[in-house]
Amino acid sequence: MKIERVETFMVPPRWLFCRVETDTGVVGWGEPVVEGRAEVVRAAVGVLAEYLIGQDPLRVEDHWQVLTKGGFYRGGPVLSSAVAGLDQALWDIAGKHYGAPVHGLLGGPVRDRVRVYAWVGGDEPGELREAIEEQVEAGFTAIKMNASGMLPRSLSAADLAAVVARAEIARDALGPGRDFAVDLHGRASVALARQIVAAIEPAHPLFVEEPVAPEYLHRLGEITAGTPVPIALGERLYSRTDFLPALTAGLAVAQPDLSHAGGISEVRRIAALAETFDVPLAPHCPLGPIALAASLQVAFCTPNFLIQEQSAGIHYNGDADLLDYVLDPAPFDFVDGYARRTDAPGLGVRVDEAAVRRADRSPHAWRNPVWRHDDGSLAEW
Repeated sequence: MKIERVETFMVPPRWLFCRVETDTGVVGWGEPVVEGRAEVVRAAVGVLAEYLIGQDPLRVEDHWQVLTKGGFYRGGPVLSSAVAGLDQALWDIAGKHYGAPVHGLLGGPVRDRVRVYAWVGGDEPGELREAIEEQVEAGFTAIKMNASGMLPRSLSAADLAAVVARAEIARDALGPGRDFAVDLHGRASVALARQIVAAIEPAHPLFVEEPVAPEYLHRLGEITAGTPVPIALGERLYSRTDFLPALTAGLAVAQPDLSHAGGISEVRRIAALAETFDVPLAPHCPLGPIALAASLQVAFCTPNFLIQEQSAGIHYNGDADLLDYVLDPAPFDFVDGYARRTDAPGLGVRVDEAAVRRADRSPHAWRNPVWRHDDGSLAEW
């Protein structure tokens, strides 16, 4: 079996899919994307495809080594995301070739279902309670929300009270038996993050995500040492070596993204590294169905897995949603807040290729907002 063709598809709302075809007709799908820079990743996939054409797709680890290190320069979001999608597609091919789910090829399942959480926004608090109650009605036992909208450079008493109010609304709507996580999205300075985490601690969040931007990881220990609240991050870390300093600084929840951090191959290794620090895995995934399918395959076979993000109904999904490019929604039929394990081969998702090709005829050009403070200077989104 040889790889014959690699294609990419820019599909709404902000996703990039790749399709790897073999000469035997076995096809694998992946989701390589940097949100807001999909065109750049598409170009990177095209370059990396040169290493794959004519090769045996079942040599997944060897391909991962070549794709990540064969060009001398390595790492970063664009290259790691391009590799991630191709790696997902190769694992998909391997599973289909052997007639086994990817989790079966990675040692077999350690659980029968995976807890997932729903996103409810939080930038604007007005409809927060209603949004949470809708997710509770849908059976979810955990939600995630932003702590705020744009954060100023220093917090007034009113700013901090608004953050606390959101946390209190969430706890009240969920009751004591369900969970909420708070995402700071790298918007806060270290000092502000410490204020916020301390202020919402009484509401008992499941974790506080990305309290600092990744370039300030050398100060993460100041936050983790000062609070019992679990601190999570990882969506903007792309390798084991990126995660190591965060883990040594007291990271409580590791959040690699299967479409950014080198795919299934590298995230499995990140999970194993995190396990040596007694840290659970909660993969980041506000993306499409292929990325989620890959995340679930890892979750089913990873002992230190905690909870899985998923994007159904997320506010980014204006032009398309999670199920719009799949033929069978069953893998994403969440029951009581859990995804159930299946033994379908490969990633376990059947992509609607006709729908994908139609969508790619009008490719998206999604960009994240650019925020500015009142004085006109750039603010973290």
